[in-house]
Amino acid sequence: MDLILMFLSIVLLVAGVLVGVAFLTLMERKILGYIQIRKGPNKVGLAGIFQPFGDAIKLFSKEQILPYMANLLIFTISPILNLLLSLFLWMSVPFYCYLFSFNFSVLFFFSISSLSVYTIMMSGWSSNSNYSLLGSLRAVAQTISYEVSMFLILLSYLSLILSLNLYDFFLYQKFIWLIFLNFPLSFMWFNSSLAETNRTPFDFAEGESELVSGFNVEYSGVGFAFIFMAEYSSILFMSMISVLVFMGGDFYSWFFFLKLVFLSFLWIWIRGTMPRYRYDKLMYLSWKVYLPVSLNFFMFNIGLSLFIMINII
Repeated sequence: MDLILMFLSIVLLVAGVLVGVAFLTLMERKILGYIQIRKGPNKVGLAGIFQPFGDAIKLFSKEQILPYMANLLIFTISPILNLLLSLFLWMSVPFYCYLFSFNFSVLFFFSISSLSVYTIMMSGWSSNSNYSLLGSLRAVAQTISYEVSMFLILLSYLSLILSLNLYDFFLYQKFIWLIFLNFPLSFMWFNSSLAETNRTPFDFAEGESELVSGFNVEYSGVGFAFIFMAEYSSILFMSMISVLVFMGGDFYSWFFFLKLVFLSFLWIWIRGTMPRYRYDKLMYLSWKVYLPVSLNFFMFNIGLSLFIMINII
């Protein structure tokens, strides 16, 4: 019975994420429309509410084009794996109701998120196109660089709570949010999340003006839809992790979901406002700015946690 309830919980969670992804795309198109002083989608249903479902039907019924020179097996599997990995990340959500809850959920998050690099690399290489290969190489270099900075930033927060369980962030932020203790680190985490999800101003993997469409240039129909859904699922997940780690993490409250929507809104607002960064500046930012600053904050937080422990003893 427990296994059946666990399976049902997973199905409900994944269904909720997919519906959230659908309405996040609608929110993005509406907000970008108003930023550019025009209306977004407003024809399909009341105020365009059914537009995401219309887009889904269009993409899933579209013809799948298979390039003649592509490595077809890897070309077909890569988008499916990409979406599965981004949905698999949600298993680390610390809900204590017939869902997985484990002590090393932070390690699980980093392990699964680093695997998404391989799906992007495989989809870019298997297309056998120069543009898609260039896009995937850029994405891999960017993702690996910012994973290092993300882990070091998170290490500072982990040194304060002395645990690898995401649930403990909720327990330790009962009286004060960690964003107030480490505001620069929280800002750096948000920037690294933007780079990790390949979003503006760090969208070099899909730089339309330079690489046609990046690593997904040869994909159409279902393959493109899967890559698209994986990206938006990752945005929602990174917003959820950000709220959990340094904005209270009170996921039993409706306020938690308001904060999650606000952070997702920031992703879109930045897309409508910021120009694209230069690629060498992106790498400089990661290795020469975020790396030393996060290491300094890590030493400060270790000292802070030791000082607190000594005072308690």
